[in-house]
Amino acid sequence: MADSKQGKDAGHTQVSFPEIELRTLAFWQSQAIFERSLEARKDSKPYVFYDGPPFATGLPHHGHLLASTLKDIIPRYFTMQGYYVERRFGWDCHGLPIEYEIDKQEGQSTQELVERIGIAGYNDLCRAIVQRYTEQWRQTITRLGRWVDFDHDYKTMDPDFM
Repeated sequence: MADSKQGKDAGHTQVSFPEIELRTLAFWQSQAIFERSLEARKDSKPYVFYDGPPFATGLPHHGHLLASTLKDIIPRYFTMQGYYVERRFGWDCHGLPIEYEIDKQEGQSTQELVERIGIAGYNDLCRAIVQRYTEQWRQTITRLGRWVDFDHDYKTMDPDFM
């Protein structure tokens, strides 16, 4: 699969793992491998797996990488056992982390903001901030090789999730 390049020493081959990784990810995307794996199992018994989403207020870091790898192993295992496992990415949108980010962004306390723009306006600010890091998360999780649906994600703030 990898193109090998002759090293300076005869008989030694150099392999570029980042190049192999990017080609593999491009192949998976161009051939819709994840989507095809879901389609192949669509009539199978479902296995439901909610992976405990990260907070929507920050960028992924090394602590998320291990957890995300583990969150990929379980759905893959059950898929290999013949189950249909819908793998939607999710976002934890409730509570103080969101409010803290809004207060910091606006330079005012929650109470001051609610008095100035009302509860509906404050809630709109909170909803808007959830989408701030989605592209960085998509890139990082994809680079891990994790198969998950970002286009039909769930957010804990959505009434249909609640």
